[in-house]
Amino acid sequence: MKKLLLPFFVLILLISCESEKERKQRLALEEQLRIEFEQKQKEDEKAETIRLENVRLEQEKHNEAERIEREAQLEKERKEQEVYDRYISNSLHTGSTPYSKYYGSNSSCNDYGCSQIKVRTSNSDVLVTIKKNDKVVRHAFIQAGDAYTFSFPNGIYQAFFYYGKGWNPEKEMKGGEIKGGFISEEHFGKDDPQSLANNELVYELILQPNGNFSTRPSNPDEAL
Repeated sequence: MKKLLLPFFVLILLISCESEKERKQRLALEEQLRIEFEQKQKEDEKAETIRLENVRLEQEKHNEAERIEREAQLEKERKEQEVYDRYISNSLHTGSTPYSKYYGSNSSCNDYGCSQIKVRTSNSDVLVTIKKNDKVVRHAFIQAGDAYTFSFPNGIYQAFFYYGKGWNPEKEMKGGEIKGGFISEEHFGKDDPQSLANNELVYELILQPNGNFSTRPSNPDEAL
């Protein structure tokens, strides 16, 4: 029994040994810790409130940016559809020179020392450009199922073919250097440079079912 009572007796003795000064110090320390804890809690709550408000503001900003982007995209699609509806059935007369502002009109050559390039189309409108020394010297629009003949002095020439549907005179080509182009079913083709001397070169342009053409592939920067 004495061994069991000894720890309890020692505890009472230790507590009873705490002076009034030490008790006040202990209570003051506990109160300081309590105040610091409550202050830390308030600071954490304030920080969390600020964080949540920032998250809300960022979400609102993100939602607004998405809304503006959606509206801009819809406006872009609306304008593109407006242009499509306006020009999808537009075609030019065979022999028209829509790029005369940039390359001049076609001149003819009827004397000795002249050659010709004749282009027949099938089921696609075509804008043909003829280059000499990498410069366009002739060009013409040819309607589907029609033909056009270019004439020029003998020399080495290269033909390029721009196929499509729906001619838009305001469409920017080559980074805005040229205006005028098809709005649908665009394809570019070319032939190798040909040496012409008092003869006629004939092209039969046929659009294949798989969408390819008999000429070699090209691109607007090269063809125009």
